[in-house]
Amino acid sequence: MAQIGFIGLGRMGGNMVARIKRDSDHDVVAFDFDRAAVAKAVKAGAVGATSLADLVKKLEPPRTVWIMVPAGDPTQQTVDKLAEIMVKDDTIVDGGNSKWTDDKQRAGILRKQGINYVDVGTSGGIWGLEVGYCMMVGGPNRAVKRLAPFLDVLAPATTDFGPGWGHMGPVGAGHYVKMVHNGIEYGMMQAYAEGFGLFDASEYELDNAKIANLWMNGSVVRSWLCELAARAFEQEGNELAGLQPFVAESGEGRWTVDEAVEKKVPLPVIAASLFSRYSSQARGDFQAKVNAALRAQFGGHPVNRAAGD
Repeated sequence: MAQIGFIGLGRMGGNMVARIKRDSDHDVVAFDFDRAAVAKAVKAGAVGATSLADLVKKLEPPRTVWIMVPAGDPTQQTVDKLAEIMVKDDTIVDGGNSKWTDDKQRAGILRKQGINYVDVGTSGGIWGLEVGYCMMVGGPNRAVKRLAPFLDVLAPATTDFGPGWGHMGPVGAGHYVKMVHNGIEYGMMQAYAEGFGLFDASEYELDNAKIANLWMNGSVVRSWLCELAARAFEQEGNELAGLQPFVAESGEGRWTVDEAVEKKVPLPVIAASLFSRYSSQARGDFQAKVNAALRAQFGGHPVNRAAGD
């Protein structure tokens, strides 16, 4: 039996705590600023904490604390506060979507205090509670070995492909691999979106859910994303009429393209999928206006005027 602290009990963190308590006898001390989330974790079998200091106090040294909060300032602020109250040989784990360069910077600062830092790129979303989380881990061997009992519980069962988590290398390697993973995800999602977009424009009255389900039976394009596409069409309808055509981006795809430019590695599919997301956010509207204006200037082609013009 091992012990871990968990900070951040949202859709991912809360389910991870629940999976640990359901599938093992490990102890979890849980904290979130949302008291209802803490109460839910306690109901699942965790010990609740009222603050970061209370969480650290309730853990036996050497402590391991897993952070599952939004990347950027929330994660940095949490790391900084923990650094003030944790001691030598304790370990801070960032399981969110931080940039790998931030990991290296944090680890360098914490290392001066003797505090270990481990980055865990976590994939699985809201389905992880049931099917497990694929985890890409970076950090020092000793700290990762101490974390392994929890990674074993959180990961899917070992298959012919191997275990559901892997130690990718030193600090930053886990989030680096997760960054590229998400860049690939951008490209795969865009390819499905474009294919179903063509179906939508077809002369045939095609059933998108039926097609996506069919492709899950032996097709070379079958995947979990294809399965989720079928589910989305079943839930939202063939036209997805209730959804806005806005696709957010949380950073990983952009970081992947930035790294490709830095390393001079061509990533045309991933780059195009990132720019398609920007276009969906109306950031391509002015470009379209310029295109339309140029066609009108050189060819006298008609343009669609905005209302009131």
